[in-house]
Amino acid sequence: MKNKVFFGPAGSPVNYKGAAYKAPKYIQRIGLDSYEYQSPYGVRIGEKSARILKQEAEKFDILISMHGPYYINLCAKESEKIDKSIGHLIATARAGEWMGAYRLVFHPGFYTNQKPEKAMEISKQTINRLFEELEAEGIEDFTFAPETTGKRTQQGNIQEIVELCASFDHFEPTIDFAHIHARGRGYLTKKDDYNCIFSTIENKLDIDRLHCHFTTIEYGHGGEVKHHTLDESDEYGPQIEDLLANLIDNGWNANIICETPLRDIDALKMKELYESMI
Repeated sequence: MKNKVFFGPAGSPVNYKGAAYKAPKYIQRIGLDSYEYQSPYGVRIGEKSARILKQEAEKFDILISMHGPYYINLCAKESEKIDKSIGHLIATARAGEWMGAYRLVFHPGFYTNQKPEKAMEISKQTINRLFEELEAEGIEDFTFAPETTGKRTQQGNIQEIVELCASFDHFEPTIDFAHIHARGRGYLTKKDDYNCIFSTIENKLDIDRLHCHFTTIEYGHGGEVKHHTLDESDEYGPQIEDLLANLIDNGWNANIICETPLRDIDALKMKELYESMI
């Protein structure tokens, strides 16, 4: 039986040399459980490759998620940017359906001098349009996973992400703990600091498996600056031990995608630490 918490890399493993859509065999062999396929600069994977990824993931028992393009902005002021964002999300959903991705991760957007309340209103209107176009395209098997964001100019604090997910079917959160830490200028410094995050989620959402991102992170006045490795955790937070202790104490099923520069190597360190704690 697998552990309640899964671990995997954001993108292909560091020392893996093959095609990204054939990575599950390698990921399983090194002892990890999941894989977040990356499409940050546009969805470029074709149907054939995506279906191979699904087959490989099923064969080697690897849980697949997909990160969509960075260009998405649900709350843009310009209608052209809204149209393009919807296009990127449809392309992500289509590829995600082919590859069997259980979550489609994306960054919601930027306030761009709008009040957060106005940005939220526009985002919800955009999502309603998105659903209409997905239905017209015949795309049915998808779960979007808006991510907590690391810069204070971005839509995506924990309350906003939970509100979006509580407002729509086919929406589940991606909780990026490093982004929460950076956005809060060092918010997560001890185990108890995670409690309000988990209580906010529990009060509003019914989640079977919490999709997470984790890295140690450098931040400045405006939030996120740079990702760092676990070995640099003495200098940069947050601490993975605090997150794991909370997940264990509260019995959470979770999938932690490692976003450090050593994504699979540090994911293994996280898994080994987790298994030493349970």
